[in-house]
Amino acid sequence: MKPDDSPDDPVVLPLEDHLDLHPFQPKDIPSVVEEYLEQCRAAGLAEVRLIHGKGTGFQRNVVRSILETHPAVSAFHDAPPEAGGWGATVVFLKTG
Repeated sequence: MKPDDSPDDPVVLPLEDHLDLHPFQPKDIPSVVEEYLEQCRAAGLAEVRLIHGKGTGFQRNVVRSILETHPAVSAFHDAPPEAGGWGATVVFLKTG
């Protein structure tokens, strides 16, 4: 195994009510989003914001396809303009 083939070390993120996905590789987005949502739900957060950017809409589509089927998600929509507009998605998590 070459050094560049080795798995990346896990990244520990502080738990906040928003997550900027720009620093992550596209291949990592699904697992990052799923883990983040689970941690937020476990911490009792009811609403979070995922910042995926505007660009071509690819990241937005990936994020929304995850949200459509994730068991912790009750609803989601575009963020208000002052919080990123269609470049971010507000997610409501199921409680209890």
